[in-house]
Amino acid sequence: MLFLKFFKTLVFCYFYGVKLIDVTCAILVENGKILACQRKFNTDHPLKWELPGGKIETGETKTACIQREIVEELGVNVKVLTELTALNYDYGFKKIRLIPFVCEITSGILEAHEHESIKWLALNELKEVDWAEADRLLLKTNLKELKCWL
Repeated sequence: MLFLKFFKTLVFCYFYGVKLIDVTCAILVENGKILACQRKFNTDHPLKWELPGGKIETGETKTACIQREIVEELGVNVKVLTELTALNYDYGFKKIRLIPFVCEITSGILEAHEHESIKWLALNELKEVDWAEADRLLLKTNLKELKCWL
């Protein structure tokens, strides 16, 4: 089933081209740690770890997108503290512009609604999980700025 989904995506991209997709992500910070979320098996990056977030909908601001996505995925409300340097990444079958926001949880109970697992990681633990490529590169690119928020 997963192969069929992947194959359909490849065929679509071949015939219609690959459009750059704007995606926001939250670098949730708390007690010197960052929240990492593990994707489910039936996704295009099975069991890879990522920063939570998602696609910007038509007419939606970047900030509104990240706040909506975090409520949907994790059941919590967040305050955006700052926007960091965005990153373009080409997976071959999709191209994304990953737009990161440093955020803090303001209310709600943290639960993995759309992920296999979630966990808090200190900076020295970030290399211990198998990140999706774009997220790994984004964290590396913004590491210096992230240290200021932890």
